[in-house]
Amino acid sequence: MNDASPNLTIHRKRERQTDDPAVLDEILAEGQIAHVGVVRDGVPIVLPFLYGVGDLGDGRGRQLLLHGSTGGGLFLDAGEAGVPVSATITHLDGLVYARSLNDSSANYRSAMIYGRASVVPIERRLEALWLVGDHLMPGRRAGVREITPKELAATQVLRVPLDRVSVKVRHQGVGEATDDGEDHGVWAGILPLAVRAGSPITSAVTDAGVPVPADVTALAAALEARAAGRDAALIAKLAPASA
Repeated sequence: MNDASPNLTIHRKRERQTDDPAVLDEILAEGQIAHVGVVRDGVPIVLPFLYGVGDLGDGRGRQLLLHGSTGGGLFLDAGEAGVPVSATITHLDGLVYARSLNDSSANYRSAMIYGRASVVPIERRLEALWLVGDHLMPGRRAGVREITPKELAATQVLRVPLDRVSVKVRHQGVGEATDDGEDHGVWAGILPLAVRAGSPITSAVTDAGVPVPADVTALAAALEARAAGRDAALIAKLAPASA
């Protein structure tokens, strides 16, 4: 297989590309789904995966960890040698309403990770699964039973290194000016978008009176605070400079 890396330099809107590792960390930390592109039998396909990010203690540092079944197609494709993939994580942070459809846009953060996805060896699979779980449901590990050998045998994790990455961000207002000739009687602005939690729904098999655990309510609160923080940062960024 050809592992030649694609050109990761953005050519359009180059000012939106960043190599700040903190921005990549934020995109990875706040995402839940990675869309993974691969060529199978000469046909390009894209598959969604739950994921986590972590260090398995094998000297490879932090890696993207893709969760799935041992019988899943990509996991079978990877085999022992691995398979080249392109994984993307995207956050749509807002719709930008301009006074024309052409000038309208979106605020977003996206990361494209290119590399060879390889199977996590069995001796590190348990830790990989807990890392994925901790990423998606922080704090849950303390309240649930251990993963059984049967579950471990049926579940698989792929790992992708984080050394070939392209990150692109738009976090700004409407591209407009006071003298742009547009009708300023037409509303223009930003509709913020974010992942927020609804009210927890208790399973019918849960004993009566069992409260919603603190880790669940904490995640809901964290999502709300994260969204409010991004809104506040954009408002501050767009505020006119003090005279």
